[in-house]
Amino acid sequence: MATDGEVLAWLLDSDPALRWQVERDLAHAPPETWQATRRRVATEGFGARLLAEQDADGQWAGGAFFPAGFFGSAEADEPGQPWVATTWALKDLREWGVDASVLGDTAVRLAANSRWEYDDLPYWGGEIDVCINSFTLASGAWLGADVSGLANWFVTHRLDDGGWNCEAEEGNSTRSSFHSTLNAARGLLAYERYTGDTSVHDARQGGEEYLLSRRLLFRASTGEPVGGFATEFVAPNRWRYSALAALDHFRDAGERNPSAPRMTEAVAAVRAARQPDGRWLQAKPLPGRTWFDVDAPAGEPSKWLTLVGTRVLDWADAAALADDDLASVE
Repeated sequence: MATDGEVLAWLLDSDPALRWQVERDLAHAPPETWQATRRRVATEGFGARLLAEQDADGQWAGGAFFPAGFFGSAEADEPGQPWVATTWALKDLREWGVDASVLGDTAVRLAANSRWEYDDLPYWGGEIDVCINSFTLASGAWLGADVSGLANWFVTHRLDDGGWNCEAEEGNSTRSSFHSTLNAARGLLAYERYTGDTSVHDARQGGEEYLLSRRLLFRASTGEPVGGFATEFVAPNRWRYSALAALDHFRDAGERNPSAPRMTEAVAAVRAARQPDGRWLQAKPLPGRTWFDVDAPAGEPSKWLTLVGTRVLDWADAAALADDDLASVE
């Protein structure tokens, strides 16, 4: 069995995109340490490699959500989808911690040159898919594009139960989904933080309440657990919901009570997936072409999942300890 120190050393021996988060969230290094590592993301490893793939027109792979020439190609008949186009590249760079200034006038170039595959709509206006729009909202706010109209789209497109569903825009559902609602909440939180605009705050919290009402794991219709996706953890998770991703969002959003009953089963699922050596294993990665690998293959210990799993359990355990201390005082 590995010690906590051995797991931490293993995590620190990583690409700067992961290492700075380990330093900040697990090693509790001083800000000057993890911020210096974060600046390296743009010049070393994953971040530098992905930045080098950007096209002169501001896009990646010649397309907004799909690479140029995808439709009608043999690749379109393969499982999954490619993860190399503009939306995915921006999402990765933003989540890896690249400073927006590194991308220069990318927002302007995309406004001029990138159109959605759906109806040839302009890039920063978004389209009709909730998940696509959530990634666009967060990346636009990060890069300084005016995405206020897209932010309002989320307010007006919430379903009656409080969340969102990509299928609803095609008239195929009136009930919110785990995937769409978590992605929307994450995009709205990023928008709030980058812009300071709190007009979407209530909508975001309404979506979060929808997830909590389902205890992050259970169907609204029957109360039964949802499919295996919720407890099968994969990195990168792209658009895919899991209890781990949901808990990490609530941690990031400043939720102070992960020991509350509506989160305890999800926390237990994350804890159960932790291996005796303190690591989490990669599930089956989502199929599709990538620029390069950023994590372990299926069945192997995952540094990204171990980072996220450890900080989620640290957060949950700290909250439980605080509850115990409060109870002893009372």
